[in-house]
Amino acid sequence: MRVIVLGVGMVGSAIAKDLVREPGLDVTAIDCDGAALARLTDEAPIALMQADLREPGRVSDLVADCDLVVSAVPGFMGFETLRQVIEAGKDVVDISFFPEDAFRLDDLARARGVTAVVDCGVAPGLCNIIAGRVVGLLDEAESYVCYVGGLPRVRQWPFEYKAVFSPRDVIEEYTRPARFVEYGREVVRPALSDVELIDFPGVGTLEAFNTDGLRSMVKTLPMPFMREKTLRYPGHAALMRVFRDSGFFDPAPIQVDGHDVAPLAVTSALLFDRWRLDAGEADFTVMQVAIEGQQGGARVRYTYDLLDQYDAATRTTSMARTTGYTCSIVARQVIHGLFGRKGVCPPEYVGQAAECFDDLLAGYHARNIHLRSAIERL
Repeated sequence: MRVIVLGVGMVGSAIAKDLVREPGLDVTAIDCDGAALARLTDEAPIALMQADLREPGRVSDLVADCDLVVSAVPGFMGFETLRQVIEAGKDVVDISFFPEDAFRLDDLARARGVTAVVDCGVAPGLCNIIAGRVVGLLDEAESYVCYVGGLPRVRQWPFEYKAVFSPRDVIEEYTRPARFVEYGREVVRPALSDVELIDFPGVGTLEAFNTDGLRSMVKTLPMPFMREKTLRYPGHAALMRVFRDSGFFDPAPIQVDGHDVAPLAVTSALLFDRWRLDAGEADFTVMQVAIEGQQGGARVRYTYDLLDQYDAATRTTSMARTTGYTCSIVARQVIHGLFGRKGVCPPEYVGQAAECFDDLLAGYHARNIHLRSAIERL
């Protein structure tokens, strides 16, 4: 079986290294960044190829002879990359955080007989899988709340943040309006709004704010109340609102001394180096999902908690572990036929299959990722 991984940033490289451990899988990693590919050379027996995936038709040519594709490209490339993979008739597991509605490709995927699992990271991803599983256990689902974030272990002024995945996609989280559900109706509020402080065991106090994390679940898992919030160290949201509301995240060019300059391009050039994790710098991922509803005549709450740390032995960030290994475990499920639903499949569809959910938990355990769960009557 031949697997191609498109994009080998922090998360894509972790996916490739995890997949190559599977007997019988031939893994090829493709990226336009030669330095990123070179970092994989001494770490795993992965075939490497340098290519610009933005060239018209390039993706279709590259995946022509493979059995499964993993797409780990930045969000702005994600939808078109996914479209080309599906058009080529290849099964795909995708973690790219693109703004377009993936269901626009559902008819194409069904026509090509393709299984296309999208948003298959930690959030979106694991939280969707949990929701799919729990909603299936409830007689009636009433509410869903998710708090999630990835942070450096050491806080450093002024941002108290390092980008543990694509910095461009981080900024997208801060600018894209957040959708959630109240009283059965979709509500839209600005990102970075409704800040609240929450204490997490083993972490301390973090702030939570609105981001557009529900994505497909607004359509696939109707509940009267649904929301997701991103976690950062206190004060980060206010600082990012200053950047956003002052225009520093605007992509449209403005005139500066007779030249067209995109504020976002300048901000990215200045911020991204400061947001980069240093070699060996520790990070952690924290998530809590709580789902309430009716079951067996009683009102119950299912709670799932995740706290994962940087793996010094493999020099793998926690965000790469929790995002990448979710993707690689589900990719194995597709390869081995455990999950074979055709069409565009958000992660909640994976969670609806009990055997896939159990396999994911077993895969986490094998990789020292611990997801704690509890059920209580209300």
